[in-house]
Amino acid sequence: MDAGRGKQDWAAAWLERLRTLRQLSSHTTAAYGRDLRQLATLTAGREWRQLGQADLRRLAATLHGQGLEPRSIARKLSCWRGFFDWLIEQGELPANPAAGVRAPKQARGLPRALSVDDAVRLVSGAGRPQPGAAPEPAALCDRAMFELLYSSGLRVSELAAMDLQYRKADGALPASLGWLDLAQGEAVVTGKGNKMRTVPVGSAALAALAAWIAVRPAPSDGSAALFVNTRGARVSPRVVQQRLRAHALACGMPVHVHPHMLRHSFASHVLQSSGDLRAVQDMLGHASISSTQVYTALDFQHLADVYDRAHPRAKIK
Repeated sequence: MDAGRGKQDWAAAWLERLRTLRQLSSHTTAAYGRDLRQLATLTAGREWRQLGQADLRRLAATLHGQGLEPRSIARKLSCWRGFFDWLIEQGELPANPAAGVRAPKQARGLPRALSVDDAVRLVSGAGRPQPGAAPEPAALCDRAMFELLYSSGLRVSELAAMDLQYRKADGALPASLGWLDLAQGEAVVTGKGNKMRTVPVGSAALAALAAWIAVRPAPSDGSAALFVNTRGARVSPRVVQQRLRAHALACGMPVHVHPHMLRHSFASHVLQSSGDLRAVQDMLGHASISSTQVYTALDFQHLADVYDRAHPRAKIK
């Protein structure tokens, strides 16, 4: 046990370990840092070794009473458990005070998906020029991005990280995290937990990608980035979100559309057509089938809506 270290010193040492040994992203490490700073504030005046399970239960209840969502509380508890486990390894704690402490339960809401007609109208309408005019490169980029999101159920982070083809690490440039295989009609992406998967790319998306690749500027950083702006910089997930939202508004979509809604729509529509839950799980890159099963409820909701509209005895007049 290192009696000379204070609470913040231990927290800083753990975060540095996450950055160097576990190589977590700066975003994830920063989130853990915020969670630990909040824990230090909530337990002001007490050292880590003085905390017990009852203290952590009270903290979770306090956060819930302040209106924090159960999912956010669960994330904080997960961070705290990992930190306390490390303190045990360092001989600073005899037991983990967060062990067995759970966040309040939250009713699982259904993901929002577009209808088939709205999804097709949305992605096919992107990049369509005025009569007699040639499409702008930015519009062709949008069309290719939106078609690929819906065609293959990608996360927006996976889309933004894609390269035109696989490239090995070269100097300051890392190896490709995702790339196209146009000959096979497939894309390789790296999802959560650094797990790679191969997903099919539909013919409409392949055609949109071909049109974009024909006018795509060379990436300014020497990478093989698939989607770039007019200056050659790789597009960010935020830019994809903004472009999709603006396009959806221009199309008169009845709901706020974001990239994950196209992922939900992909999963729901493939499941409606095939009924193959395992295949949808593999294409989405879900580690657990329970994450994919939510789409069966969405599928039933769709069928119930059709029934209510179509069956003459669905509702009492």
